[in-house]
Amino acid sequence: MTIKTPLCDLLGIDVPVGNAGMAGGYARAPLAAAVAEAGGLGGLGGIYAEGPERLRAEIRETRERTRKPFSVNLWLFLLDAAPQFLDACIEEGVPSVTFSFGSPGAHVGRARAAGMRVLFQTQTVARAREAVAAGVDCIIAQGGEAGGHTGSVATMALVPQVVDVAGAIPVIAAGGIGDGRGLVAALALGAQGAIMGTRFVASDEATSPVAGHREKIIAATADDTIFTDVFDIVDGMTWPAGISGRSIATPFAREWHGREDELREKRAQILAESPQPGSPPERAYSAYAGQSAGLVRDVRPAGEIVREIMREAEAVLAKLGR
Repeated sequence: MTIKTPLCDLLGIDVPVGNAGMAGGYARAPLAAAVAEAGGLGGLGGIYAEGPERLRAEIRETRERTRKPFSVNLWLFLLDAAPQFLDACIEEGVPSVTFSFGSPGAHVGRARAAGMRVLFQTQTVARAREAVAAGVDCIIAQGGEAGGHTGSVATMALVPQVVDVAGAIPVIAAGGIGDGRGLVAALALGAQGAIMGTRFVASDEATSPVAGHREKIIAATADDTIFTDVFDIVDGMTWPAGISGRSIATPFAREWHGREDELREKRAQILAESPQPGSPPERAYSAYAGQSAGLVRDVRPAGEIVREIMREAEAVLAKLGR
């Protein structure tokens, strides 16, 4: 049995699985290309502190590693001030972009006019309706179980409601999915595929800027994450309303979660601990991961992860069929 959905034909992929285009260095060219080579949708982080030229370099490196489709993840709430990131995608002719964290607005039209497929990641049903009206090609319903930045609505509740709103537009599920069982569950909810982040952080090709991050994921269970703003406060980032970060509950997160106002007052003092001006000290580093961390038990090549997910999903479907 080979699992293939209409989404595969739409995006030119072989299997309905992809990696999240995680920013911060996690989803760079090696990971995006490895997932694409395995037949999935490679996700490339599209926002870089070094600016759009770094993104351009990552796109070119991804193309050197694979000729298969991949998608560049862009944050809408930053594009209004930094449209050059989308400019780089258009000029480099990437196959698709994935917009998230904001209203679709005019950016969808620009991407569509350039011939790119447009995926839109939503954390709410209301934003899914906006995406439908904007004419996106695909909607990613990201539940609150996801690692990194996400909303608060659970995947099990969000996905079928987004499917109902989307109509003929295919939906991909994300958030709390870490293996073939999760993919089958997503299909049962009406989605046509799944995007996974935490599972692919623990891959050979992911490039974590935080020492020990993967080890924390492997040691964790679903009980060990926290949905918090503390790391954004220290980083000086302001995200759209309703969006916070899910991380392994580090000692720093436990210390300051619920004391956000006090943390804002102490931010400068905490930053002063760091040998790098403007950057947080090591104790204030995030360890972004979703509640699927308890399903991650090892670090493996990304292509092997894709193939194992598909084998497990096919076995689960065969068992259900019996």
